[in-house]
Amino acid sequence: MATESLVPATERKEATERRRTQAFFPQLSIEEELNPWLAQEARFDFAAKKLNLDDGIWKLLRHPTRELIVHIPVMMDDGHLEVFTGYRVQHSISRGPSKGGVRYAPDVSLDEVRALASWMTWKCAVVNIPFGGAKGGIICDPHKMSQGELERMTRRYTAELMEFIGPEKDVPAPDMGTNEQTMAWMMDTYSMHMRQTVTSVVTGKPVELGGSRGRLEATGRGISIVCDHALKHLGMAVSGCRVIVQGFGNVGSNAAKLLFEKGYSIIGIIDLDGGLANPRGIDIHALLRHRAEAGTIVGFGFAGAEQVDPAELFARECEILIPAATENVITSRNAADLKCRILCEGANGPTTIVADQILAEKQVFILPDILANAGGVTASYFEWVQDRMGYFWNEAEVNRRLDLIMSEAFDAVISYAKAHNVNNRIAAYMLAVDRVAYTTKQRGMYA
Repeated sequence: MATESLVPATERKEATERRRTQAFFPQLSIEEELNPWLAQEARFDFAAKKLNLDDGIWKLLRHPTRELIVHIPVMMDDGHLEVFTGYRVQHSISRGPSKGGVRYAPDVSLDEVRALASWMTWKCAVVNIPFGGAKGGIICDPHKMSQGELERMTRRYTAELMEFIGPEKDVPAPDMGTNEQTMAWMMDTYSMHMRQTVTSVVTGKPVELGGSRGRLEATGRGISIVCDHALKHLGMAVSGCRVIVQGFGNVGSNAAKLLFEKGYSIIGIIDLDGGLANPRGIDIHALLRHRAEAGTIVGFGFAGAEQVDPAELFARECEILIPAATENVITSRNAADLKCRILCEGANGPTTIVADQILAEKQVFILPDILANAGGVTASYFEWVQDRMGYFWNEAEVNRRLDLIMSEAFDAVISYAKAHNVNNRIAAYMLAVDRVAYTTKQRGMYA
């Protein structure tokens, strides 16, 4: 003990993390822990093993159906030609056309896109909608590009994918770094090549171009629905339920707003520019007004809210923690520090497989990403359906249908967890893999 005390605290913590990683996954380095494709693969393998999945189907579902890499020439505003690298991965089409977002970010990688595509397959199966999974991305920094450059890049990327996307093939949607304007450009480019307007080729469009009412709020609304069900399942009350939200973009801000309106106490908000806390609860309506005016959550001091260190806030005691930003925010480095009763994953892949094991030891009730944030793809399905039939529902009808599907999915995952004596994440994977495997076997193998 005396010898250990001479080792700096940071080195002791890193050694503990290394031992913990090797104990749970002897073949996995700390760097590999952060690889989203390896995380997805490990969870899929565990679920497939629990299901006693046929070896052939196991191999088939383990790999994407198609991976595309395209190089996109774009004439920049200053007259020079830039070439961007883009991806589109289609994981599965067993249950219907593949479906998934397009991400614009500097750190987009093929492994990330593969993982996100496979997560979309399992997510669509969990909520039982007739899509498979896909994902796309371009390596770029959209914040450093003009509207003209983004439009030219988007249109050329769409043209490169023309053979592979379409309402019955693969239906893109917005993701990080993209929005409804991006989808309008994609829809228009595809339509010009088809010589007819094809609104159902993408989702997440402006309502005026065939978008669905309620689509922007759908992921946050889905989060609020599963939080309600989790409290009921655990015998907890909304009154006094403290919530911390990490990520105040579209997903996090809408989840916070809807939970606040239901009576949850939002005691912390973490965003790129800092952390905001109030143990008596933050007025989310006032915060949204402040951000709309100031462009940031910094400087908001209404009713006792104060700026705090994001890392410290992330580890504060609460009933529900909602990571709603990006992958790998809960790892072997910080999982042991969390003090939440429920972890509701608003982002895709926010928790690494090693962190999963740590949270299981702490008996944290996890609402996994492929369930918790499936409200977005469910509303995208609604948009696709409405575009194809040319009749559009009002927002109340969209929300009613979303509540029904998310509630049924929550109940199905909990039932699977009880029946197979597994945690919620593995139950969600088992439910999804079982549904996709069943459809795949029904269709048979074309050779």
